[in-house]
Amino acid sequence: PEYETKDTDILAAFRVTAQPGVPPEEAGAAVAAESSTGTWTTVWTDGLTSLDRYKGRCYHIEPVAGEEEQFIAYVAYPLD
Repeated sequence: PEYETKDTDILAAFRVTAQPGVPPEEAGAAVAAESSTGTWTTVWTDGLTSLDRYKGRCYHIEPVAGEEEQFIAYVAYPLD
């Protein structure tokens, strides 16, 4: 994660257990996308918003102490 948070961002932390073989960075990015503008299917509203402007961004990942397969994904959401 290379995103620098802004004073206007809404910050959230998610405790994540990724599927086997999925790196934490990929799982964190998926959490950020799915919890903001992303979806697994195409919807008619995709062309109505600027995804780059409104998407959540995973800016930090840290392991959960004592849990080998879990981590905390920190996500920033832009405030409109």
